[in-house]
Amino acid sequence: MGNKMPSLEEELFPSTPGKFKIERSHHMNRQLYRCFASSSTVFLWTLFIIALTASYISFQSFIDSGSRYLTASWGGIQWEKQVRSSAQIQRHGGMSVLVTGAAGFVGSHVSIALKRRGDGVVGLDNFNDYYDPSLKKARKALLETHGVFIVEGDVNDAKLLAKLFDVVAFTHVMHLAAQAGVRYAMENPHSYVHSNIAGLVTLMEACKSANPQPAIVWASSSSVYGLNDKVPFSESDRTDQPASLYAATKKAGEEITHTYNHIYGLSITGLRFFTVYGPWGRPDMAYFSFTRNILQGKPITVYRGKNRADLARDFTYIDDIVKGCIGSLDTSEKSTGSGGKKRGPAPYRIFNLGNTSPVTVPTLVNILERHLKVKAKRNVVDMPGNGDVPYTHANISSARRELGYKPTTDLQTGLKKFVKWYLSYYGYNNGKLVN
Repeated sequence: MGNKMPSLEEELFPSTPGKFKIERSHHMNRQLYRCFASSSTVFLWTLFIIALTASYISFQSFIDSGSRYLTASWGGIQWEKQVRSSAQIQRHGGMSVLVTGAAGFVGSHVSIALKRRGDGVVGLDNFNDYYDPSLKKARKALLETHGVFIVEGDVNDAKLLAKLFDVVAFTHVMHLAAQAGVRYAMENPHSYVHSNIAGLVTLMEACKSANPQPAIVWASSSSVYGLNDKVPFSESDRTDQPASLYAATKKAGEEITHTYNHIYGLSITGLRFFTVYGPWGRPDMAYFSFTRNILQGKPITVYRGKNRADLARDFTYIDDIVKGCIGSLDTSEKSTGSGGKKRGPAPYRIFNLGNTSPVTVPTLVNILERHLKVKAKRNVVDMPGNGDVPYTHANISSARRELGYKPTTDLQTGLKKFVKWYLSYYGYNNGKLVN
């Protein structure tokens, strides 16, 4: 006969009491063993999963850090070698200059001019997208042909600045990095505070801690004159009525640099640029956008002031601005601090750099029409309250006296050079775009 399978009741309560005690004891031991073995297995698996997860996280962290290291835009032996090589002075009595905003309009021109005469130049630029970054990349390529190395980084990066001053004992800093543009401040106000105030303070901190401390020349702006109606504008005129946030940040910059000059002995020269134009210029500037739209057959917007008065600007050609920048570097005396402590008074200077010959915007358009051989479609409207001012005119007597500054390019000549560059850069032939 086949074996009878025990019922559940028989398993738990056998008929023989003694046997029940022994078998129940054995059964309970088996159950405890199974339970313990099961718990141990779960525990071991848990440990294994935790270890596996930790290993994955560590490996991912290693990969991420390695990726960051490999893709970092600064640091390393090769990078330091490039920085030192670019900073090498090639003339007797030359200087080693850190140029911020080196891939910008003024920065690229100043960097090339310094390098050509044998000064050491290292550029710094964050290549932001306020306007087409490809133009900045093209300027960078141009600078590289002149032996100027540009570090891709931000003036707000204190570690990068400290590293640069550690690698090179810069004698001078030409601070041209900034968030430019009057009207854009209404769209993105924080970018102006980030670049023009926070960035300036970060740079000042690096300079005051550097050994030796460099002499600093930096770009303020003619916009600081704001609503001032006394013309021409002189450095001693009031500048406490800014008409735009951009102007306010530049005015704040003048106060901030004065503070660092007073406390830490930094030699500082501020330059108030007046409407700079020329080849490799900024696409957001009126002369640049007018040229683009005229060639494309699009209408241009020409603003007029109160009582239908034409707006006028003291347009200053880039080569003249470069002369003023280099003159400022050449005449800047040394900073007097060391180890972050002032040893004596240091010079603090501010100069207007303009052309002294304001030209109305309609006249600017007339000149462009002649050079482009195309008639503009003008849309004349009243100037909105966007921060623009109706008139600028520089008094440059101080820059003439102290810097030997003497602008030589009138608007007719300067725009002719700009148009020639524009047509070449953007691939035009006889006024027509060549694909």
